[in-house]
Amino acid sequence: MNLTLVIGNKNYSTWSLRPWLLLKAFNIHFEEVSVSLKDDGLRDRLLEFSPTARVPVLKERDLVVWDSLAICEYISDVHLEGAGWPHTPIDRARARAITCEMHTGFNALRGAMPMNIRAKRQVNITPEVAQDIARIDEIWSAHHHSGWLFESFGITDCFYAPVAFRFETYGIELSEAARQYQHRLLAHPALKSWVDDALKETEIVDADEAGEPR
Repeated sequence: MNLTLVIGNKNYSTWSLRPWLLLKAFNIHFEEVSVSLKDDGLRDRLLEFSPTARVPVLKERDLVVWDSLAICEYISDVHLEGAGWPHTPIDRARARAITCEMHTGFNALRGAMPMNIRAKRQVNITPEVAQDIARIDEIWSAHHHSGWLFESFGITDCFYAPVAFRFETYGIELSEAARQYQHRLLAHPALKSWVDDALKETEIVDADEAGEPR
């Protein structure tokens, strides 16, 4: 097997989830290498795979690709004949814009609501976090008419999957349309498999244990 994906803990690692989900959803065979984010020698361990010392990392023969979006772009180009994105130029542009919005934004939500699949917690919703939640609700409500954000499951859905887990963990109320999309996404067989593995993990990353139990 030539394709290897290096990931972090499934309970916490949002960036690892995105390319992993794309590979699994399209039945692309790969070797999974998991590195615990609690390892004392984490940086040195990750430097074995990537100069950034971060997850995820994709390796194929002599090629090393880091950054979750770059990995997904490569997978789509090389292994899916572009099927990670919508077919039409207009929808591709919209999908990339929405994906990049998640890739670079929503910092208030990220900081206040880390992905923590095993937990049911509550956090203080600041105006900045509420604004991020409202924007994601708007995106999901406006784009889910096919069941997915565009005509079929793709990279954009993968990028919003960690947020679906965050909203579940912290009990965030959504509009009916956004809630339907969230439930459809969480019911994806690949995401169910990810959850099964996350629930088996025992490591606790204190920085990602935000809020109080609910």
